[in-house]
This record gives sequence, C-alpha cells and structure tokens, in this order.
Amino acid sequence: MGANTAENTNLRLKAVLDVLAEEVWTGEKLNAGAVLGEAIARVPLNDRESELLSGGIPRGHKTLTTATSKLVKAGWLVKGRSGWSITDEGQRATVAFAEPAAFAAALDAGTAVPAGTPLPSAPAVKPVRAAKPVAVADEAPSKTSKVAGKAAKLIEEAVAPVAKAVRKRKPAAEAPAAKAASAEAPATAPAVSVETIEQPDAVAVAGDFNVLIGAPANWAPQYDEAQMELDQVDQLWKIAADIPAGYYTFKIALNRSWDENYGAFGVFDGPNHEVHHGGGLLVIQYDHRTRDIVLP
Repeated sequence: MGANTAENTNLRLKAVLDVLAEEVWTGEKLNAGAVLGEAIARVPLNDRESELLSGGIPRGHKTLTTATSKLVKAGWLVKGRSGWSITDEGQRATVAFAEPAAFAAALDAGTAVPAGTPLPSAPAVKPVRAAKPVAVADEAPSKTSKVAGKAAKLIEEAVAPVAKAVRKRKPAAEAPAAKAASAEAPATAPAVSVETIEQPDAVAVAGDFNVLIGAPANWAPQYDEAQMELDQVDQLWKIAADIPAGYYTFKIALNRSWDENYGAFGVFDGPNHEVHHGGGLLVIQYDHRTRDIVLP
C-alpha cells in the first residue's frame, strides 16, 4: 500500500482497471459500486481513509470515486447506465503501465499508451475476488466496518429521531353526487387509469438525512426508515418527513441495496440528487418509469 492517500488512490485506480480487464475474460459483470469495492479490498483503506465523512462514506472511498474521472478523461474507462467498462486503450494501459509507479505517472501526465501495445492476454488462472465489495461504509470489511459501526451508534445516540410522516394517497371514496352522475353517464365512457408497470420490491431514499428520519445510519438503503411507499393510484413511490432546514443529498436505491441505484436525471449510479430544504415537511417522489424523482 502507498504511503499516503494520493499514492493509495492511484493504486486503487489501477486496481479498478485491472478488475474491469478481468471482466473481459471472466464474463463476470460487476456494477460500479462492486468495482470500487473490489479495488478498495485489494488496496485497503488506512486509518485516515477509513474516517467517515458527513454522508457516512469513508474518506478514501469518496476520494476514489471522484478520481475515477481521470480514467474517463484518459479514455480508459466508460461509465454507462448499465455499469462501467474498460476500453481497448484501457486494456492496453494495464500492459504498458503494469508497474504502479509508471501507471500513476502516465495517468497524472496524460501520457498516451505507446503505439503497438498489445491487449492483455487471458490469465492462466481465473482471478479470485477479494473480500466482500465495499458499496457503503457499513459493508466495508475489517477495520472500516468497525469504524462505520461505531459512527452509526454515535449518530443514533446523539441525534434524536424526528417524527416521520409517510404520506400514501389512497383512492377517495366516491361521493354520492358522483355516483349519481356516473349512473347517468353513457356506458361507453371508459375510466381513466394510470398505466401499471412492474415495480421493484422496495425503493429507498438513501442520503445524508436518514438519521433524521429515524434510521441508524445515513446512506443506508437497507433500513425500514428509508423505505418509500408505493401509491397504487399514480404508481409513484413516496416518502415525507419533517426535517430541519439545510442542504441535503441523496440517491434512490432499489431492493434495500446499492446494486441498482439512480441519481440525478434518472442516471444509473449517477450523481447525487440535491435539495435545499427550507425546513418542515420534505416530500420526495420517485417514478420507476423514468427512474427519476418527481417534484410534488
């Protein structure tokens, strides 16, 4: 492992490319969070990098996530809706800059892969994945998980959960006048309904305000307090909670994990949603047809 965060981050960036290059041969497709987790498992976080930021994410994890933009800029990595993939040039980079020092220097200087560099050959033995991927702080192995657990406990003890009100709209009972009108209406008049689509089993708002609505930790889609309710009438998932004024960020995570999550503009594993809240009732709605949030 490197002596400091900058060196460790470069080692992890190389690990990201190595993992994606291995996917080409194994056929195993990891989502972006799992790729980052595998890189961190191969180059573990040191004590400082394990410190949790305000969003509940380890410092080193966030640094690595941001730094992957360098791989995209170099033309070695493509980030798409279905996940991340390595380019042919990225595969050649793992051959041309196999040594960590050479890789870091080439990435920082924007050095192109030398012409004629071949694609990597298939490994003789199928790569073995390291420990469980680090998707969020509480899933980190060893020391990181302990840090996350302690932080979650401190947050739970220090922050008094604010009363949460989940608003779920139900079809209103038909008024007598409406019943009379419908009885007189032509039988050919069809009822208007919202298209029903296949929905996920669960939808959560995972962000930096989860502890304020009673969850044990922030950025943790597995807790009941973060779950939204499906309105069967308009097919929107909804949650409402009274929280203090402030600037908050969040993502939509499906089925109580980070395996499938959506950020701003409905982008898979995209940037965080952002909200400047004036205080009081915050209402968030999610439309699975667009994978995006809807302003109430």
